[in-house]
Amino acid sequence: METLYHSTRSAQQAVPSKTAILTGIAPDGGLYVSDQIGAVKLDLATVCSNDYHANARLVLGTLLPDYTADEIRTCVQGAYGSQWDTNAITPTTPLGNDWLLELYHGPTSAFKDVALQMLPRLMSVARHTAGEGHNVMILTATSGDTGKAALDGFSDVEGTGVTVFYPDGKVSDIQRLQMVTQRGSNVAVCGIRGNFDDAQTEVKRIFADKDVAARLLTKNTVLSSANSINVGRLVPQVTYYCDAYAQLVRAGAISVGDAVDFCVPTGNFGDVLAGYYAKLIGLPVGKLIVASNANNVLTDFITTGTYDRRRPFHKTISPSMDILVSSNLERLLYYLADGDCELVASYMANLAEQGSYTVSETILSKLNKTFACGFADDDATRSTIQSTWEDLGILIDTHTAVAKAVLDARPQEEGRQRICLSTASPYKFSADVLEALGANTDGLDGFACMDELERITGTHAPVQLSGLRSAVERHTSVCDRDQMTTFVEDACARVFA
Repeated sequence: METLYHSTRSAQQAVPSKTAILTGIAPDGGLYVSDQIGAVKLDLATVCSNDYHANARLVLGTLLPDYTADEIRTCVQGAYGSQWDTNAITPTTPLGNDWLLELYHGPTSAFKDVALQMLPRLMSVARHTAGEGHNVMILTATSGDTGKAALDGFSDVEGTGVTVFYPDGKVSDIQRLQMVTQRGSNVAVCGIRGNFDDAQTEVKRIFADKDVAARLLTKNTVLSSANSINVGRLVPQVTYYCDAYAQLVRAGAISVGDAVDFCVPTGNFGDVLAGYYAKLIGLPVGKLIVASNANNVLTDFITTGTYDRRRPFHKTISPSMDILVSSNLERLLYYLADGDCELVASYMANLAEQGSYTVSETILSKLNKTFACGFADDDATRSTIQSTWEDLGILIDTHTAVAKAVLDARPQEEGRQRICLSTASPYKFSADVLEALGANTDGLDGFACMDELERITGTHAPVQLSGLRSAVERHTSVCDRDQMTTFVEDACARVFA
């Protein structure tokens, strides 16, 4: 059966996954989904006997079947090679009575590497298959981690450029330095005066702007996305859910077929949606626990069925989750609404025009069968970092701590194993982690905090982070939201001159 993808807002124009990945976002502003997902189920015995590379090939082959086995094998080999500091890629390790899925062992020390080492390779194959002559500018908004991972993945990829917007002053010092020091002749980075939602909303508007598309096409250039709105970003993340399950089976913690709960620190909803996709294709997922920080719009939605972005925006110590418009939730709504594109489109129109929408009791009931929720403010996050270190000897970052705080507050279902997703190295947020451990950070810059964190914990910062102290800042632009279009077009002109 051929797997075709169409917009969440209209099923009229269906395309193969290669086209969906190259395009990034559907022409009507919706996100690409497939009605065939779940038609082919994973063989759990095979999953549990596979290593990470084999599970990646299995998952990608299941969800992106228009890629050949040889194409997928080449992509997997390139994406998960020596740039990772462990052959396990995403090891699952004990966390007290629970488990920690370590997603930060890639080249930028964040979970986004799992997908953004893969996406450029999937795009290159798709361009070759299509005989694509256009240059592709990857356009991305980031709340902190996607930006560097996209820059690293797409740097100097032939026929491709990458433009990243981040909220100026609302990412960690290390996250900012990772982006603004990026090398490569095809990269552009710009801070915006505003928050992540401002950047993401404007990026989506640029994608939908036919005049921009026409101007760029005259210069042989098209836009695509590296955010998790791109299905090519989402699908590779399904692998680590499957592989974590396999690791628990091999550790003797569960038997094949046992359900497992996953707790996911969540902002844009892509990470936890990958867990839902894993469930659709046969992984025994019990609950997907959505962990939010003080920007708890998802907690309220899962509890009440009303999504309302009209609320104060909180700048927290878990900045990658400082989001009030969770774009990937649109895909989940499509599946919960049994493929009713008109209903999804009406929800999105209400969100854009009125700032909120409310789902039916039927959809809310379906949502609550799989999804649970909770949130942790900064005080709870700091307390969890401290207790996890003092009680378990495990150092976690500010986002992982949100998930662990939520997990710790929930009663554990008898006999059910739980996995907490750890999305970044604690050294990306050295100052906040150091403060949580009770140290005084007054007068210390990011690298002094990194050094002190190493000293008091006996752990070591990843070299790709500690090495930033000698890197040159190459990208110093900051703009207003209404200047982003001009920045993108100027970047295209420069990169593809």
